[in-house]
Amino acid sequence: MNKKIIILSCLILLFTICIVLVLKNSKTEDNKNSDNMQMEENMKLYIKIDNKILTVALENNSSVNELVEKLKQEDITIEMSDYANFEKVGSLGFNLTRNDKNITTMPGDIILYQGNKITIYYDTNTWNFTKLGKIENITQKELKEILGNGDVTVTFSLNK
Repeated sequence: MNKKIIILSCLILLFTICIVLVLKNSKTEDNKNSDNMQMEENMKLYIKIDNKILTVALENNSSVNELVEKLKQEDITIEMSDYANFEKVGSLGFNLTRNDKNITTMPGDIILYQGNKITIYYDTNTWNFTKLGKIENITQKELKEILGNGDVTVTFSLNK
């Protein structure tokens, strides 16, 4: 009878140790995921136009996640053209998942259009778009001056 109690006690102890290890590993993974989410939330996008660098606060959606993954591989340089006197638009050369919502853009909004074009708004427009981010600390006037008239070469990067 004592042998049975000892074996049963050992099995209970072993089971308890396994549960503790599983829970500890689960908490570690949760912390890693939380750290990664916090890092992604704080991640910035940089837009380089001539000698100016603009900082973009990113949205939290799958389109941004895909764009960030592309930018981790290399910077993206796009020729952007003026459209309708309220935005600069250029082709990404690839598609991103769309998370379109009916929104009214504001100056400084970075928008994914039709899944394969990126736009920088310097005025307002209402349509179904996927918002990627917003240029920080810039006025409409400053943005228009930086973007200039006509075509502009824009580099999107995760690094200044």
